[in-house]
Amino acid sequence: MLTAPLVILTLKIAVIAVTLLLLTSLLAVWRGQYRLHGRINIAFFTLTLTALLGLEVVARLLEPEMFKEYFEEHDAWTALTVHLCFSIPAAVLLPFLLLTGLRRRRLLHLNLAVLFLVLWTGTFITGVFYLPH
Repeated sequence: MLTAPLVILTLKIAVIAVTLLLLTSLLAVWRGQYRLHGRINIAFFTLTLTALLGLEVVARLLEPEMFKEYFEEHDAWTALTVHLCFSIPAAVLLPFLLLTGLRRRRLLHLNLAVLFLVLWTGTFITGVFYLPH
């Protein structure tokens, strides 16, 4: 049975897992392993998009009232709003980051990467530490 705490905990685990993947990708680029960096980033993109779409299916189609009740009960609307201020721009930026990397638009890719890392850090901190589960 789907419950809000279970979905949120699952998403927290997913965020931690893909963050480890992201850190591995950064290690690969630091070592000059650009092909590995790209492959890891494709996996990061795919897993992140899958989690995002899964959340949307649950939140919008399967159980649209589940999160509303849960966040009201835990008085966590502010935490969710702050989290979304990081996670939505990060999700929008992610395809552009992937495309600039695949097309070898290095300077644009690096600039987007810095912005993405700031947004992802905010997504990680607010999602893992501030959202109730």
